[in-house]
Amino acid sequence: MLTSLALIFLVGLSLAAICQRIRLPRIIGMLLTGIVLGPYVLDFLDPKILGISAELRQMALVMILIKAGLSLDLSDLKKVGRPAVLMSFLPAVFEILAFVLLAPIVLGINHIEAAVMGAVLGAVSPAVVVPRMVQLMEEGYGTQRRIPQLILAGASLDDVFVIVLFTAFVGMAQGGELHLLDFADIPISIVLGIVLGALSGWFLAWLFETSYAHHHLIRNSMKTIVVLGVSFVLLAVEDWLEGIVAVSGLLGVMSMAMVLAMRSVPEVRRRLQEKYGKLWLAAEVLLFVLVGAAVDIRYTLQAGLGAVAMILIGLVFRSVGVVLCTLGTDLNIKERLYCVIAYLPKATVQAAIGSVPLSLGLPCGQIVLSVAVLSILITAPLGAIGMDASYRRLLQREAEKGEETNAAI
Repeated sequence: MLTSLALIFLVGLSLAAICQRIRLPRIIGMLLTGIVLGPYVLDFLDPKILGISAELRQMALVMILIKAGLSLDLSDLKKVGRPAVLMSFLPAVFEILAFVLLAPIVLGINHIEAAVMGAVLGAVSPAVVVPRMVQLMEEGYGTQRRIPQLILAGASLDDVFVIVLFTAFVGMAQGGELHLLDFADIPISIVLGIVLGALSGWFLAWLFETSYAHHHLIRNSMKTIVVLGVSFVLLAVEDWLEGIVAVSGLLGVMSMAMVLAMRSVPEVRRRLQEKYGKLWLAAEVLLFVLVGAAVDIRYTLQAGLGAVAMILIGLVFRSVGVVLCTLGTDLNIKERLYCVIAYLPKATVQAAIGSVPLSLGLPCGQIVLSVAVLSILITAPLGAIGMDASYRRLLQREAEKGEETNAAI
């Protein structure tokens, strides 16, 4: 296992540095590392690592969600409320609709199987999107119009919506019936996740403040560990309550971090952001290399041109959904285009649920997995490259406003 970890970090960082040198996003090098070292190419990674890959990826995602939550301002989220809510489901609905309407013609599957495929592909990847939105907030790009906050909130809720739909469609494909109560899990999961997270954040803020008032100082490193531990508990609550009530652990983590940041003194917030920024350096490599290792490229050869065409058609429908979400806002054409680009990448959700239909023995399982794998290979680099290459051209930097004011004076 230690050899595998060494390969993940050393090869992953090396290929990431090479990609950065040739002006490609670092994520490309990390994904390639996982694909090459993974069980479907060189098979250099220990099966024990791969056996806990999903848990390790989730831990890495938690770290960047905490950092994102610490960077978010609740007042900013209130101001982007309506578009953020629409972004959480409308682009996914449009993409699923594209598959339901056209996949039976292009790929020769029935409409229920097409709905299952659309639900697998409908989720945007928080692993690709969230780090870039945090970077935009740190550098001040798009923050005047709250674009990173809008995309961050929408992408976080998007996964909850799509996974509930996926569960419902898989049940239908197995011969079950679709019940309207199944969709009640969506708002319940969101609300309970936010409430549990907010209560946890309030408790942590009280704990840190009380310890400071009584001169029992908790070091910033210890606070980082405590926050991480509470985050893992929130994820565990989601598993504990599975089958009883739906709870979104990841939304709980972000909500906890937001409330903690809001109730803490600025210095504590800043130091926690710094600590999680450093943790993310290692977590990022682990996350994307293991996502790459989960990609079985053998299925890409079986997908064919029809699958590529459907993925691209789905992205077009999805982009229309994103544009509709931004209607009535003060975003200009360039900023709306950036929102479209940010909603292209797929990776973590597709790697997690792409093989589920095949494992359940559904007739569409093979083609669904093939299209899911191909979508990761196409859209993750496309979205990452697009975001990294375009944000300086499409988004206004908040500092520019101050510079223009000084120039005018």
